[in-house]
Amino acid sequence: MARPAKPVGTITRGTTGHNRLRRGDRWIAAVHGRLLRAAERPLVVDLGYGASHTTTLELFTRLRRVAPGVEVMGIEIDPERVALARPYEREGLSFRLGGFELPVPRPPTLVRAFNVLRQYAEDEAWHYWDVLRGRLAPDGVLVEGTSSENGRRAVWVGLTAQGPQTVTFSARFADFERPSDLADRLPKTLIHRNVPGERIHAFLSDFDRAWAVSAPYGAHGRRQRWLAAIGELSRTWPVPAHPPLGGVARWRLGELTLPWSAVAPR
Repeated sequence: MARPAKPVGTITRGTTGHNRLRRGDRWIAAVHGRLLRAAERPLVVDLGYGASHTTTLELFTRLRRVAPGVEVMGIEIDPERVALARPYEREGLSFRLGGFELPVPRPPTLVRAFNVLRQYAEDEAWHYWDVLRGRLAPDGVLVEGTSSENGRRAVWVGLTAQGPQTVTFSARFADFERPSDLADRLPKTLIHRNVPGERIHAFLSDFDRAWAVSAPYGAHGRRQRWLAAIGELSRTWPVPAHPPLGGVARWRLGELTLPWSAVAPR
């Protein structure tokens, strides 16, 4: 009998915790809930969930509210982590040993991969984006990003088989001084491009300026200042103004989504 193929990738630090990925989960449910409801036997993969099953279970619970038929599978490259998670399996929730090859029974409708690519070089990150996109079901989505350890600052990219489509910046209002503080959460494909001459640098610089101009709104709270800053920013940047990607309901959460083309590396 042939041995199973070795999982593709390297073991992460595994740091995780309750609600670390809540911001990304909330976005997935709001933006891609319809996709999950429309799919036949929708499968969601949580790739590289870490030392604890917690964030995978939270993803399962949140997505079941918007798509009751969804199945969630946590995939980890470390067999000890998989063994620790398996006692928490239930109908619709399972854990499996694997890596970027995605050892799944059918192409996933959605893959969430948070805090997985941070340890790789930029060219490797681009490569694994391509690998994962190639594993998706038709119309499937990859959501890849990075969050702070407490989950209060995060940036993620939404990708389809055609490539990256959106980038989302999300922060708890009390956890940043200016929007560019989110730069340390940029995905690996952008984090080294935050230099003069690159679009992501121009965007974060303009966001900081809009934040500064909107300082008077801070008298009504940081949420009002954030909303005013987005209004200022939308004068020169293609900020989606309507659901599901944009609009006041999303901005009030400390969230802003842009088309990937607005910040793509030159």
